[in-house]
Amino acid sequence: MTGPLPTRTPAAVTAPAPIPRRTAGRVPFRLAFPPVSGVVRPRLVAVCAGLAVATFLVFCWGMSVGEIPLGLSDVVRAVLGTGDPGTQLIVQELRLPRATTGLLVGIAFGISGALFQTMTLNPLASPDMIGITQGAGAAVVAGLVLGWDAGLSTQSLGLAGALAAALLVYVLAWKRGTTGYRIVLVGIGISWICTSVTDYLMARGGQFQAQASLGWLVGNLNGRGWNEVRPLAVAMAVLVPVSLLLGRRLRTLQLGDDVAKGLGTAVQPVRLATLLTGVGLVAFGTAAAGPVAFVALAAPQVAQRLARTAWPPPVAAGLTGALMVLAADLAARELIPDTELPVGVVTGVLGAPVLLWLLVRANRVGSGG
Repeated sequence: MTGPLPTRTPAAVTAPAPIPRRTAGRVPFRLAFPPVSGVVRPRLVAVCAGLAVATFLVFCWGMSVGEIPLGLSDVVRAVLGTGDPGTQLIVQELRLPRATTGLLVGIAFGISGALFQTMTLNPLASPDMIGITQGAGAAVVAGLVLGWDAGLSTQSLGLAGALAAALLVYVLAWKRGTTGYRIVLVGIGISWICTSVTDYLMARGGQFQAQASLGWLVGNLNGRGWNEVRPLAVAMAVLVPVSLLLGRRLRTLQLGDDVAKGLGTAVQPVRLATLLTGVGLVAFGTAAAGPVAFVALAAPQVAQRLARTAWPPPVAAGLTGALMVLAADLAARELIPDTELPVGVVTGVLGAPVLLWLLVRANRVGSGG
């Protein structure tokens, strides 16, 4: 069969390729005005919406529990300022600051853990494991035992200790740049050094200082007020948007430093900015409530499996962390009658099986370094 060959018309050459409606769980979109394009992941959006609803319910449920039980509708009206004066006093002055501290601390720890695990490509890398929270603990215990807390609050001491530990990890891990593997290894060493210093100071201090230090080191929401909420809220208003902006650049590091450089990512500045942002989040969270164990480690992994993404999604990780802290605080008050456990005791008990599961899984797939 012979005949003229088909020719491509100019319209066929110049017409833009149609955008696929859905590819591998992603829906791309492009807007004419404003000129914005991107990708929406319906499952991730659904997971975030479900976590937000669950977090709100547990947030209100926690404020309804106490010596004077309240209904959920009374709690919501008191938060909005439309309830009776007595209920507003109980909720807004006594229970809302504690619940808000738990909410913000959980979000801060969850996002911080997602940043560290994405940066180091290691599901075991979290502020709990690389010495950040241990540095904050050592500084606070030093302040309590040596008397530095007379001029500096525990929040200031915890923040300074976390930043000092992070700076030490970054400097010691530097060798013509840093890698996630070196940050994890150096961080583990710093973690043990800080733990040893903390144990020595507690053994040297008196009974009162040891009890005060132990009460802070396990992570506690008892007695938290607006003085703890305000600096944490201000810090998160700055650091959370920065962490979301870093997310896209950070994911290119998963392809390796050479590929990331080829895609236009400034590897070392992005890694340093991620480290500072993650440290800032966990430092302010630790300063407000102490080192609540395992939240930064477990929340990103739970969120990643719920959303079925290749990396821990920061927003879902933050909501998961908030849900974990609020649920653990509720359980700490309700599990044992007439006893109010620190929230860190519950997260520690529940987090240990998660850590063992992560270690076994990392050993099987070889992702633990």
